[in-house]
Amino acid sequence: MSTSPLTELGLPAMRSGTELVPAADGPQTGKEFTSDQEVRWCPGCGDYAVLKAVQSFLPDLGLRRENIVFVSGIGCSSRFPYYLDTYGMHSIHGRAPSIATGIATAREDLSVWVVTGDGDALSIGGNHLIHALRRNVNMTILLFNNRIYGLTKGQYSPTSETGKVTKSTPMGSLDHPFNPVSLALGAEATFVARTIDSDRKHLTTVLAAAAAHRGTSLVEIYQNCPIFNDGAFDAIKNPDTKADAIIPLVHGEPVTFGVDGAKCLVRDETTGGVKVAMRADVADDDVLVHDAHSPDPTMAFAISRLTDSGYLNTSPIGIFRQVERATYDDQAREQVATSRSTVSDNDTADQSARLAALIGGGDTWTIL
Repeated sequence: MSTSPLTELGLPAMRSGTELVPAADGPQTGKEFTSDQEVRWCPGCGDYAVLKAVQSFLPDLGLRRENIVFVSGIGCSSRFPYYLDTYGMHSIHGRAPSIATGIATAREDLSVWVVTGDGDALSIGGNHLIHALRRNVNMTILLFNNRIYGLTKGQYSPTSETGKVTKSTPMGSLDHPFNPVSLALGAEATFVARTIDSDRKHLTTVLAAAAAHRGTSLVEIYQNCPIFNDGAFDAIKNPDTKADAIIPLVHGEPVTFGVDGAKCLVRDETTGGVKVAMRADVADDDVLVHDAHSPDPTMAFAISRLTDSGYLNTSPIGIFRQVERATYDDQAREQVATSRSTVSDNDTADQSARLAALIGGGDTWTIL
């Protein structure tokens, strides 16, 4: 079996502290995680590349297939559970994070994944997404962003740029778009990253780090829709322009990019954020060093804004934030364990009295 991307990153093969059951002896392959269902997306859709990467990556988790569950909402990307030979649920529009929260809380032995799109997650599902991030539930959320509604045939989405002409906005969209990474950082998510459907190596590396993280991991995946929004990410995919368009983020390293590293990020003393500068004009000590582990998400947020604030063809790619914080489901299980430990399993009378006190406590009324 080849070296796991998690091992190469110095990360555990699974979230530490869980009750996940390791896979049986012997190597696993991507084929074992591939279902017998016919994959049905439009030709050229970026979903194919992401699916293949996930199928190939899952064996590296070292887990039994029955200990992995994928939950999706509604949209093109939400067909994912059909194509993976794991447990899965194709749920309802926007509610996948809530369903996954229940699964992760009730079943510590499962590795829980959410697959969603920009419309599913950020429109009808926006509230569910931000609260899952805020609570820091043990799950990995893959947010496919193609900046369009694909399944319903080309309406503008919450990430479509202002002025976008679509079937539902024939004179151009008036909405200001969401930046999913900024939104997640604003909700104080503990792991936030961005990657690209066509960059298999980078995608797999980010998935490995997200899977190893204890808490909620949000991975935005730029994903091309060749039918309804083709070319949305040409700047970062075209070999002639991607060097100047992609700002690679690596923890602990200076943020430089462009042909031969000619550009860099520096602090913007005027706005308090960051800005792009020419490397030749900046002293070594002034080049911004990326700190994904900072407990304060302010700088990561400032970097995320480069996608929208005057740098429309520039996009930071990588792990923006990766910090540790107590998780909702771990704490919920601890509360349950504590309450159970105060009552002897054999003391039925005591249990009944406590239950009656709980039900009858607080504001109660007797109806005559």
